[in-house]
Amino acid sequence: MLFDRQRTAAALARLAHDHQLFVGTSSWRFEGWCGLVYDEERYLWGSHFSKKRFHERCLEEYAALFPTVEVDSTYYALPRNDWLRVLADPVPPGFRFSFKVPDLITMRRFPRAAAFGDRAGRENAQFLDAGLFRMGFLRRLEAIREHVGALILEFSHFGADDFTHGREFVDRLEEFFSECPGDWQYAVEVRNASLLHPEHFAMLRRRGVAHVYNHWTRMPPVREQLALHPAEENPFIVSRFLLTPGRSFERAREKFAPFHQIREIDHSARESFACLVRHIVECGTSAPASYLYVGNDLEGCAPHTISDVLAQSGAA
Repeated sequence: MLFDRQRTAAALARLAHDHQLFVGTSSWRFEGWCGLVYDEERYLWGSHFSKKRFHERCLEEYAALFPTVEVDSTYYALPRNDWLRVLADPVPPGFRFSFKVPDLITMRRFPRAAAFGDRAGRENAQFLDAGLFRMGFLRRLEAIREHVGALILEFSHFGADDFTHGREFVDRLEEFFSECPGDWQYAVEVRNASLLHPEHFAMLRRRGVAHVYNHWTRMPPVREQLALHPAEENPFIVSRFLLTPGRSFERAREKFAPFHQIREIDHSARESFACLVRHIVECGTSAPASYLYVGNDLEGCAPHTISDVLAQSGAA
């Protein structure tokens, strides 16, 4: 299906305004989107494409089409105040950033990699440190509070040595949320299928936290997660359609780069995406805002995937 920018922009704006449903992509600086999301001429320096100009200015153009974006960079480091101000400056009122919580807070133990020096393989003493989360992360986000969407705690795949029983993780996580202010939208993404357990979901409900429906290489498809934890049991919806189950990021990037067109359709992901859109629309406007994100590594071009699903589901 051809990418219709005007129709897609109108559908995205209507969903955000009428239904508090914010649909966007995982990150935004992709040169392959020139001609779809971006006007290449805006980033020319003389007759040459300026990568620097593109990286500095493309968010403004992205935000003219999409009402939200997922920010992955905060997973790797606590955000600086000046960086947050620069990030929020070019976007219009109502635009939402969903931030990943730094892995310093969500990492059970440091990976066995040279980059971590003598910490490699050791337990992380700041795992689920609510004080660090409040003072090092939430306090900084206050400066751009009107633009903050979901705060996503992504927990990488736990090894056998990380927790003896899944209940230990649930208890640690509930203790963490008990010490966090309740006026933010928190969402938890796990990457162990064994943690998709009734006790885990019950804890999320008690704390008003959303389960992230993640379409990802080592997790059951979103449709199976919805069977275990129906959409209506969340206080709001967060979903990340990142990878077809069984496929690695490396294989996807090799297959799909430079992300300018659909290379392969993931029918299961599209059906689940459309199902979530219909659910949120049927809920009306009384529910808190919900966030659906799509990555290029799913089918080859996230804007195309979003446009196609909205059209096929009748939302566009």
